[in-house]
Amino acid sequence: MFSRILIANRGEIACRIMATARQMGIETVAVHSTADAQAQHVQMADIALPLGGSGDYLDKDAVVAAAVASGAEAIHPGYGFLSENPDFVTAVEAAGLVFTGPPADAIRAMGLKDAAKTLMQDAGVPVVPGYHGSDQDPKVLAKAADEIGYPVLIKARAGGGGKGMRLVDDPSDFDAALESAVREGTASFGDGHVLIEKYIAAPRHIEVQIFADKAGGVVHLFERDCTMQRRHQKVIEEAPAPGMPDGVRAAMCDAAVTAARTIGYAGAGTIEFIADGSAGLREDGFWFMEMNTRLQVEHPVTEAITGIDLVEWQLRVAAGEALPLSQDDISITGHAVEARLYAEDPVWDFMPAPGPVDRFVPGPGMRVDSGIADGDAVTPLYDPMIAKMISHAADRSAAFAALADGLDATHFIGTKTNIAFLADLLRHPVVADAGSNPDFDTGLIGRDLASLTEQLSPDNDLLALAFVVTLPDPAARAGRIWGQGSVRRHLQISGDVLCRRVRFGADDQIFIGPEHDEP
Repeated sequence: MFSRILIANRGEIACRIMATARQMGIETVAVHSTADAQAQHVQMADIALPLGGSGDYLDKDAVVAAAVASGAEAIHPGYGFLSENPDFVTAVEAAGLVFTGPPADAIRAMGLKDAAKTLMQDAGVPVVPGYHGSDQDPKVLAKAADEIGYPVLIKARAGGGGKGMRLVDDPSDFDAALESAVREGTASFGDGHVLIEKYIAAPRHIEVQIFADKAGGVVHLFERDCTMQRRHQKVIEEAPAPGMPDGVRAAMCDAAVTAARTIGYAGAGTIEFIADGSAGLREDGFWFMEMNTRLQVEHPVTEAITGIDLVEWQLRVAAGEALPLSQDDISITGHAVEARLYAEDPVWDFMPAPGPVDRFVPGPGMRVDSGIADGDAVTPLYDPMIAKMISHAADRSAAFAALADGLDATHFIGTKTNIAFLADLLRHPVVADAGSNPDFDTGLIGRDLASLTEQLSPDNDLLALAFVVTLPDPAARAGRIWGQGSVRRHLQISGDVLCRRVRFGADDQIFIGPEHDEP
């Protein structure tokens, strides 16, 4: 086993990896940008080395040089940044270090959606009907869409997170949608190549966690349901999937293991499927979407139901050990659900809300993975995730209730968050009945967004009243607070922490505006 590893990441995932490494007696090395010099992952590590500016987590040469200089034997990439960059894997191995992840060739094989789907189709893994060809002439693509049948999805082959993806319901809209998808794919990934697929009307996003060792052993750790999304970004994930028949689970997990074996995989990986949930999950109603060749953000729900530390397995496999358990030794216990706590404003179209974290006390009964502590700030330079909140219970309803109650009891003062939105979503009637309700699909949040956010923004009269109630006695109003002209006030109303700029006028008038308004 390694004695020292470098974590090429930041935030909660860097802290998460360090926690397991510490339990295994492995020293950890953090790297950090200038903006992250005082970040939690830097303070938690045994050794910390600076990389420079905000973009340097993507500088593979700087990361490898830091690993060599620190005496690390391996690099763990976490997720994001360099985690799925095959050239980084090559650079790590060229420096005599071990990459805690799959081989570069496996990453390349799954890096482009069209090539990956062709590979999976040849291996007998079901794929969505579509066009994955190399001829990108708009007329050829339009003809392919006609043959597939509308509605169709145009997808950038190098895309992810919904970028470069367009839904087309009518042939008359195809040309404009194609141009838009190509433009976004080129801007985001440097690749304007697209594929055309049949659109599944009531899609559920279900993925299978797989693990492989370097000797060819492969197991699955069952499925996760990531259907609760907003604009193709996961919001709440759970395991196992609600309403999952045993036969469908077996077929889906077998397909995932086949996919991993086909590309000579090693390490942790996730096979993502799209499933037709319009009439319940069926063995002939799921199709391969893509493979994530890294540890997923939502891996804690799998850890909860299996009792397996996925980071520990990653490190053991990277060190050349065999898989710790056989397939027959892995089972599901209970139900787990995870919510992603972000610094964002659901009322204002989930606009990122970088700012201070004055106080963060999670409610009871939850696992909390975070890289934020009191006094820190959410920077605009990176993803605004504050924490992942996870609950595990004997059954689905108990797990969801525990997480919703835990979110309600979470005390947060600082910037705007989506805490109340997450709690409301967990209690949504369609979500509660997800196993049998055909309305439980990836479009649920978009369809019900108004009802999910309507209670999150108290009007200005209520804000003014709350502010006045929290003021000092009238004699003090002429003093320090009133004399400032304006202040920023944090108010907790119905469990939602609001941050507003309050301006004082003549005759004790109070004017309430957004936090970012000028006084």
